[in-house]
Parts: sequence; structure tokens; C-alpha cells
Amino acid sequence: MTVSAQDRARKIKVILFDVDGVFTDGGIWIIPVPVVVDGTVTTKAVEAKGYNAHDGTAISLARIGGLKCGIITKRISETVAMRARDLKLEFVYQGQSFKMKAVRKIMEESGVALDEIAYVGDDVIDLPVMRVCGFAVAMADARERVKAEAHYVTPNRGGRGGARDAVEFILEAQGILDKCINAYIDEDNPIPASMDIGKGGDLK
Repeated sequence: MTVSAQDRARKIKVILFDVDGVFTDGGIWIIPVPVVVDGTVTTKAVEAKGYNAHDGTAISLARIGGLKCGIITKRISETVAMRARDLKLEFVYQGQSFKMKAVRKIMEESGVALDEIAYVGDDVIDLPVMRVCGFAVAMADARERVKAEAHYVTPNRGGRGGARDAVEFILEAQGILDKCINAYIDEDNPIPASMDIGKGGDLK
């Protein structure tokens, strides 16, 4: 019997995201920055990415709903580390060419099963996880073969609210989306500091 996307989403306890093409539009900016080394001016490359505030809010909504969130990405970038700190993500794995290795560590650390994990991706490197996790989500502009293997394809693109779509679909399936939104905007019930996001990459 075919299991619906909604039924799969109801079981989710952990949401894991790729970064490039999911939290961003896939663009990677390499900016030369002048530095002085031993009195000589040279340059070093600094990587920059753009993130969407709607996707940031999704992490707050997920956390209010009792879900844990994380990222697994092949690239290693300080901008990703800063965004992860900003969002207070529970799981952060960079430099992961084979993402199932990180998933197995997360399962061991959090005590969740594969069918309780959602994975949000956009390219073929994400397929090994998407093929075995409980709920596989592809961005609207993901590669076609990735969308073909997803349980749900977001209406919005990566870096343009697609990650928010994934979170809201899960919370809606669990019957708590409106409750989470109302809690998020209720000034009489503020989000605890340990859950709040948006400190601009604050290292603390």
C-alpha cells in the first residue's frame, strides 16, 4: 500500500537540510579580500551566500513544534557555520561527501529512526538519504531526477522559501501549524532565548 506524503510527514521528529540550493538559491560568491602578510599585500578568497528570512522563521516554527533541525552539506564554509549558529541548529555537518554517514550519527545521537527523519535536498548528492528517510522533500528547482524520487516537491525554489514550505507541510500534517504560528507571534508567550533565532551570526 502506498504511504501518502502526509502520513510520512506525521512521523517526523528531525528535519535535515542541504544548504546550497535549499537554504540558498545555489549561488556561491567568491570574493577576493586584500590581506597583508609580512608586509606584503595579497588576497584571500572569502565565500558568501544569501539566505532567506522566511526559511529562518521556519526553523523557529519547527522548534516550537518540538522538531529538531540540522544541515548536512558537502562544502565547508564559515558563512554556513555562522548561519547555523544564528539558527541554533541542533545538527551541523559540513564536509560530508556521503551524507548517510552524518545521518547515522544523528540517529545515534538523537535516538530517532529513519522513518522519523525528513531530508530536504535538491541535487543527486542528496539521493542516498532521500531514498531511505521517512519523508524526502525536493525543492521546486531541484534536478528532475531528484524531484522524481521525492515524496513532496515544494512550490517555492531553494533560497526562496522552499525550506519554509517543507517545514510548514510537516507541521500541517501533524496538525500543529496554526498552533506554532500563533505561539510565534504571541507577545504574551515569547520564545525562550534558547530557541530564538536572528542574532546576525552572533558567536555566543
